[in-house]
Amino acid sequence: MAEVPAADTAKTGAPERAEEAGQAEQANQTKQATKRTLKDYRSEVKPTWCPGCGDFGVLAALQRALAERNLDPRDVVIVSGIGCSGRLPEFVNAYGLHVVHGRALPAAQGVKAANPDLTVIAVGGDGDGFAIGGGHVPHAVRRNQDITYIVMDNQVYGLTKGQPSPSTPTGMQALRRSVSMPKMAPYEGVLEGQLNILAMVIVYGCSFVARTFSSQATEMAKTIGLGLDHPGFAFVHAMSPCPTFYNTYDPWKESFLPLPEDWDTGDRIKAIDKAMEEVGEGVFHSGVFFQEQYRTYTDKLQDVYAKAYGDEQATIDALMDQYA
Repeated sequence: MAEVPAADTAKTGAPERAEEAGQAEQANQTKQATKRTLKDYRSEVKPTWCPGCGDFGVLAALQRALAERNLDPRDVVIVSGIGCSGRLPEFVNAYGLHVVHGRALPAAQGVKAANPDLTVIAVGGDGDGFAIGGGHVPHAVRRNQDITYIVMDNQVYGLTKGQPSPSTPTGMQALRRSVSMPKMAPYEGVLEGQLNILAMVIVYGCSFVARTFSSQATEMAKTIGLGLDHPGFAFVHAMSPCPTFYNTYDPWKESFLPLPEDWDTGDRIKAIDKAMEEVGEGVFHSGVFFQEQYRTYTDKLQDVYAKAYGDEQATIDALMDQYA
């Protein structure tokens, strides 16, 4: 039998590729035509948090934001670290990845790099994200991959029964709200300084920085949604009280104020100043502190690919042919 020239082989594959493209387009149209509700984003696993935990509010807000965007659960991946907040992926009908302590961001970035078409969300607590995982935050920011990072900040290590976390206020202040810390630090209170998580992320150069409060469900869903819509790394500081070990519900309700209506989200220096002023004023502001669109890591990788391979398209068949 005569061999088929390489050029003819390539031509015979063209109809197959066209058929695959048509099937993909049809599948995409079907996804868009399907109208989803909140039920479509609730898994069969019931939340196991303590009664009154602020993470219930974060979960509901995230599910609402997903439903409002009608995202296919099969196209959503939620990556979490260790802690009470780390359980969240189990309660959402989507792909979930529960990784080791402090490593939610590297794993989420890997998922996004492997499949840029996915909606990737990383979740964690103040301890997971800014203690053992703190070194990953600035590098996730500078890569600016299109993922949303929701940090549920309760200012305490709740899963391990109420130790001070990186965001716990210093001195004796925390002891007045905690049932566990008076036994741990009875004389001088918390000795370590309190990290200003929001200010840190703004200084790192994050392209989207916002804060919200779990008791403000509608506003939280809106803020998380804005993070999902942002093309780049979006940081959502979700204040989420722990009523069991560090109950801040009442003081936080009194302390939360919306950012001014004329707030300029494009002024990074002003956003840093506002985040720093809050410490002395004893208030928290909700809303988008800073937002600016930069090229994402995926965009830059596409430039590299274009220079390296030109118009050549990567396919599974082409990859497998290398090993035939």
